[in-house]
Amino acid sequence: METTDKKIPMDQFLETRKEVLAQWPTGAEVDFREAVEYHHGIPVNKRFPECLRKADENGSTLLQPRAGVALVNEHIELLRYLEEHGQADLLPTTIDSYTRHNRYGEAQTGIEESRRENRSLLNGFPAVNHGVAACRKVSESVGIPVQVRHGTPDARLLAEITIAGGFTSFEGGGISYNIPYAKNNPLEKTIRDWQYADRLAGYYAENGVVINREPFGPLTGTLIPPCISHAVAIIESLLAAKQGAGDITVGYGQGGNLTQDVSAMYTLKELTREYLDRFGFNDVRVSTVLHQWMGGFPEDESKAYGVISWGAAAAALSKATKVIVKSPHESQGIPTKEANAAGLRTTRQVIDMLREQRMPMTDEVRTEMEIIGRETRSIIEAILKIGEGDIAAGAIRGFEAGLIDVPFAPSRYNRGKVLPVRDDDGAIRFLDFGQLPFGDDIKAFHNDMVAIRGRNERRKPNFQMVIDDIYAISKGRLVGRPR
Repeated sequence: METTDKKIPMDQFLETRKEVLAQWPTGAEVDFREAVEYHHGIPVNKRFPECLRKADENGSTLLQPRAGVALVNEHIELLRYLEEHGQADLLPTTIDSYTRHNRYGEAQTGIEESRRENRSLLNGFPAVNHGVAACRKVSESVGIPVQVRHGTPDARLLAEITIAGGFTSFEGGGISYNIPYAKNNPLEKTIRDWQYADRLAGYYAENGVVINREPFGPLTGTLIPPCISHAVAIIESLLAAKQGAGDITVGYGQGGNLTQDVSAMYTLKELTREYLDRFGFNDVRVSTVLHQWMGGFPEDESKAYGVISWGAAAAALSKATKVIVKSPHESQGIPTKEANAAGLRTTRQVIDMLREQRMPMTDEVRTEMEIIGRETRSIIEAILKIGEGDIAAGAIRGFEAGLIDVPFAPSRYNRGKVLPVRDDDGAIRFLDFGQLPFGDDIKAFHNDMVAIRGRNERRKPNFQMVIDDIYAISKGRLVGRPR
């Protein structure tokens, strides 16, 4: 079946739904009409899109952690703790790894073993196994909106059960939850599978229920140049809008250079709005999320709080709609609820202190915004051209040709030729452009910025510089200087 960006016809969608809901017994619990009525009864203050809208209107930045455990009551206890003691504005339900790979039988084993051991033996909440009623118990047990966060190439059944279960936001996309996460999943399939999830959101929208959709911004989380994550966000936003999704949050993973991070957040919303409007989706709402540093963290807890605070500052100064918060235990694995709440409170302090402040529109910010805009448009226009106007076909062909290329991604459908590196100020630049469709002037800009660092460090820019940058923050620096 050819993958295109055309809206899935209703008869085809409904026929596929039968197959999707039959994948696991809890699929039988989904009653679309009843679910629509249930959503109409959800209080306004617990609807994700409404909270995002109010935050943008008020100029505030909402806080959201990551969190999820195997059993329902324990998961509720965790979320309540983060709401009360962490002062979270929005809550997650992070899904376990077995569910992310559609291995529901093994997830069920994990549930049973967790009950026997009286502790979570899964790294998230197995929502498909727990079913619609359990998801509603979770969403009804807290006073703020809950989002599904995961990492699933085929999230169709997960979307059906969790949205029917009262969650009002669903994260992910056919590129962002494939290329950085999996090795052997063809883009043709994952884009089609995620078009189903977006068509489901559109189906709810046709019945008066708005579900927030959020492409995953950080990708591999490792030295991602803004133009690459922006391009993926725009592609996935267009794919979602074409299936009827009406509320979209685009994200960006903190790079560490404040000027670049703020410029990236400014341009992310502008460029997404530009392309949605160009394709006639003027009514689709766009909000933003900044993910605090996704790379390696210092082992020292006090130093980890410094990294968290810097991410909070970037979110506040760029006026992100929300920020995904890290914990001081990032280097140790899954954080305790206490550590998770501590990261939230640290972020709250910085966000509240900087609420009235805005990053000055300096020449440096303007230059950074201009270069990010030109790079992103170059990628998107090349993808539209190779796809003959079809954004889905263009994305598939674009990855094949290397017109878009995610650094350090495991997917064999990704060229993997692009190499990022920091410049002398810590901004993320390109050491190797691969086949990215940039003009000579853009390439010269990056080459010049990297050359300045090379001269100051008295070494030729090379792969060792990239390695040094990857580990720099965990060792207490932003730029990987030679010791």
